[in-house]
Amino acid sequence: VTDIDDEIQKVVDGLSGKNLKAKTKKVKKPTRELVLAAAEQSAEAARSLPPPPGQQIVRKRNYEPVRPTWHAPWKLMRVISGHIGWVRSLAVEPGNKWFASGSVDRTIKIWDLASGTLKLTLTGHVSPVRGLAVSSRHPYLFSCGEDKQVKCWDLETNRVVRQYHGHLSGVYSLALHPVLDVLVTGGRDSVVRVWDMRTKQQVHVMSGHTSTVSSLECQEADPQVISGSMDSTVRLWDLAAGKSMVTLTHHKKSVRALALHPTEFGFASASSDNIKQWRCPKGDFVQNFSGHDAI
Repeated sequence: VTDIDDEIQKVVDGLSGKNLKAKTKKVKKPTRELVLAAAEQSAEAARSLPPPPGQQIVRKRNYEPVRPTWHAPWKLMRVISGHIGWVRSLAVEPGNKWFASGSVDRTIKIWDLASGTLKLTLTGHVSPVRGLAVSSRHPYLFSCGEDKQVKCWDLETNRVVRQYHGHLSGVYSLALHPVLDVLVTGGRDSVVRVWDMRTKQQVHVMSGHTSTVSSLECQEADPQVISGSMDSTVRLWDLAAGKSMVTLTHHKKSVRALALHPTEFGFASASSDNIKQWRCPKGDFVQNFSGHDAI
């Protein structure tokens, strides 16, 4: 009888919910560590999944320019005179012993960098000299001018050893490739010509600009050739294919000059509206430098 009574009592207790507390497990309060761990797991899972359509754009981190270190204001150290026309081009020799200047008076003059004294005058161009470059790997000086000529001067004999024929109009800019034996020139015929330094052959005639190519830069990594033009665009070229990879159309006026950054992988382009800073290899725009109000 007692066994039956006990069984009935258990059933009654179960119905009344007396044992519910004993049977239900105590749920732990979520701690900060648990929440963080769960969040990390869900983030990992989200990363492994492909983004939904229309959300493939990756947000770039903001570019923070480095603050320049202060130096004393520049002072005029020396005035070097000798040319009887505008000086349109300059090139410093890689060893920093001398520099060359090209002028509208059709001469190229070699000057001692430390003393500023004239060492040599090279004659050969019959029109203003618009571009100069000294090779860091050969004893050569390259010059170009409005007479459509591109000349290679041997610095041991001070004579022209090669001439590169092909430009249809004045040649305004030239650049040497830092690794390959290649010379790049541009001018009023709106094309960028790539020359084999040794054989004098044209490797590429890279067309795309619609006006004078006023400035050129070469670097080791792609884009190996960058050109600025009076059509207000900057083009990044694929040297192997001889084609334009990217055209930068941000400038409103003619692009007059280009400069590669010595340490960062980027460059600057100068126009009368602004100086713009770009990041390679795709030509991402970084920032404007404004202040000049003329060419």
